[in-house]
Amino acid sequence: MTAIFVLDVPENEGVVRVAEQDAQLQVEKVGPYFRIDAGGGEIVIDRRATGCRHAVWYSALAGLQDARVAQHDKDALRVVRR
Repeated sequence: MTAIFVLDVPENEGVVRVAEQDAQLQVEKVGPYFRIDAGGGEIVIDRRATGCRHAVWYSALAGLQDARVAQHDKDALRVVRR
């Protein structure tokens, strides 16, 4: 399972919204976080699609599950299986 955790705060709403629109990803609430799960695949979220400003974008990622960050820059967050 390749998953990331995003804190459930209004600032991260765009990240969760974009993930929910991706048919390859499953989003569920776990405590105060959203878990975005790609099964064994990749998670790719385009920053511009989220509407997040840079400061929010770089602080959105709260945790990883069986994953590693392959890209986290001004363009996208790409997480792959560890």
